[in-house]
Amino acid sequence: MFYRENGQFKTSYRADQQIFAIAQDRRAILALIAFAFVGVPLLADEYLFRAIFIPFLILALAAVGVNILVGYCGQISLGSGAFMAVGAYAAYNTFVRIEGMPLLVALLSGGFFATLVGIFFGIPSLRVKGLYLAVATLAAQFFCDWAFLRIGWFTHGNPSGSVSVSNLQVFGLPVETPLQKYLFCLVLLLLFALLAKNLVRSAVGREWMAIRDMDVAAAVIGIRPMYAKLSAFAVSSFIIGVAGALWGFVHLGAWEPAAFSVDRSFQLLFMVIIGGLGSIMGSFFGAAFIVVLPIVLNQLLPALGSVVGVEISTAAISHTEFMVFGALIVWFLIVEPHGLAKLWSIAKQKLRLWPFPH
Repeated sequence: MFYRENGQFKTSYRADQQIFAIAQDRRAILALIAFAFVGVPLLADEYLFRAIFIPFLILALAAVGVNILVGYCGQISLGSGAFMAVGAYAAYNTFVRIEGMPLLVALLSGGFFATLVGIFFGIPSLRVKGLYLAVATLAAQFFCDWAFLRIGWFTHGNPSGSVSVSNLQVFGLPVETPLQKYLFCLVLLLLFALLAKNLVRSAVGREWMAIRDMDVAAAVIGIRPMYAKLSAFAVSSFIIGVAGALWGFVHLGAWEPAAFSVDRSFQLLFMVIIGGLGSIMGSFFGAAFIVVLPIVLNQLLPALGSVVGVEISTAAISHTEFMVFGALIVWFLIVEPHGLAKLWSIAKQKLRLWPFPH
C-alpha cells in the first residue's frame, strides 16, 4: 500500500502536467539518479565501466533517437547505424580539422550533420511506408559504409578507414579515465532523455503519434505529414548522431566503418522492440537488456557446459545469443508488442491496487 496517490491533489496545470505525476515515482527517479552519480562510481570497477555502464549509456541514447522515429512516429528505419557513423566521422573531422574545437561542440556537430543526412534519406517517407521505407533507409547504411571506407577525406587520408582521437577535455576537465567517461555520458544521456520526454509530450510529439496511428486521418485534421515525418527524422538522426560520436570518441577511442555496420542498426531496432515502442523508459530497458544479455550468456553457458560435461565453443555462444534475441523479439511482438516498458507499467498498476484485487 506504499504506492498510492491518495491525498496527492493537483492544484495547477503545471502540477497536472508533470512528467512523473506520482510523488513516489519522482522520489524513485531522483534516488536512481543519485545512485548513478554517487553509488556506481563507488561500487563499480574499471571492467564494469568499460563493458557495461558506458556502452549501456551510449546505446540507451541511440535507442531514444530510434524510438522517436520508430516508436512515436511509426517510420521504420534500418539506417540507424549509418546515422551513428555520420555523427562519429563528422565529429571527428570537426574535432581534428578545426584547431581548438571544444569536444562538446564537436559532438553536437556530429549530430547536426547526421540530421542533414537523416532528412535527406527521410524524404522517401513522404511517398512510401512500411517495408519500402525500411529498404530506403537501409540504402543509407550501405551508402555510408561505402563512403567512409572509400573516400579518404572522411578519414583524414587513412586508407583503412580507421581513425582515432585522444586527449579529450570538456571545460578544461579531462575525459580519459573510465569513471570520467561514464560521468560525461551519464550527464549527456540525462539531458537528452529529458529533452526527448518533453518533446514527445508537446504538440510536435502529438503530431508524430497521430501520423503513426493513422496518417490519412492526421492530414484531414490539419497535421502536415511532410513536416511531422521530416521533423521526426531530424530529431531522431540528431540524437543518434550524438550517440555515434560518443561511441567513437568515448567508448572506442579508435574505430573504423565496421563499428557502425548494419548489425548496429538491427541491434538498435531490437532494443526498441524489446524495450518498448513509443516509450522513453523502454529505450533504457532495451539497452540494458541488449548490453547485459551477451555478458550473462558468456558466463552462464560455459558454466552449464562444465556441469553437464559438454564443452561449449565461443561460436555456439554467439549463435545462442542470436537465437535468444530472435525468440524474444517474436515473443514480444506476439504477446506484448509494447515490450518491457508495458510490463513495467502493468506492474506499477498492480502495486497501486495491492493488496486489493480491484
